[in-house]
Amino acid sequence: MLFLASQSPRRRQLLEQLDVPFMVVDVHVPEQRAQGESPLDYVSRVAHDKARAGFASLALDDAIVLGADTEVVLDDEVFGKPVDAEDAKAMLRRLSGRTHTVISVLWAVGAKTVRGEACQSQVRFAALSDAWIDGYVATGEPFGKAGAYAIQGRGAAMIEHLEGSYSGVMGLPVFETARLLRALGLLPSAQVTR
Repeated sequence: MLFLASQSPRRRQLLEQLDVPFMVVDVHVPEQRAQGESPLDYVSRVAHDKARAGFASLALDDAIVLGADTEVVLDDEVFGKPVDAEDAKAMLRRLSGRTHTVISVLWAVGAKTVRGEACQSQVRFAALSDAWIDGYVATGEPFGKAGAYAIQGRGAAMIEHLEGSYSGVMGLPVFETARLLRALGLLPSAQVTR
């Protein structure tokens, strides 16, 4: 049985696109980057910790738990979720007119399974005026979102160019998730090869 260790409605929606039955398990793991830890290693560790915590909480031998994490990275700095409006505005000002990386990693953990996938996308923001940033933050959309924006919402108006995975920027790269689930026998084989 497949479980998703996430309360994110976006991740649930993306996983539902694969038409595989799953249940949600709630986990809380620390999301603190260790000194000297690369952004990719950090995101991978958090996703892995979520999957492991979810599996441990279930005590079901046949469970497979997906854990995922997505972060925005600029100049080796990881932009998490903004703590308040000023933090959101500061993040958006730093991202304005620049290209950043969005790292999305997922892990599947089960009694006899530990397997991961990673996806990195490049996102370039247009130059944003302070008035636009203030208006966007006032909508409330940036809260609870890494980097203070939602590609699937009003935040799409800021994105000048995307190279990579749209769903990965949303929080769960669908292609990589499908590939992982096929490798675990939870999805039928596809014509897609890589």
